[in-house]
Amino acid sequence: MIGLTRLNGTKFHVNALLIETVEETPDTLITLTTGKKLLVLENSSDVIRSIRHYLRSIGVLAAVASPSNAQSEGATS
Repeated sequence: MIGLTRLNGTKFHVNALLIETVEETPDTLITLTTGKKLLVLENSSDVIRSIRHYLRSIGVLAAVASPSNAQSEGATS
């Protein structure tokens, strides 16, 4: 979960795995996979940074990020 702030100043948390898009319109608009839309005070860069931090903390980002020069495991020539 990542912490965000509604336009009226109230704090809340959202499941980062449900975030589909983050747009600046000029307020930051977050669209969830459920179709729900959220307007928040944080700028899109901060939201994306929070999402990446969360994904690293649960090991998801490390699982999908591979070294650029690594060969696939189990490959034979």
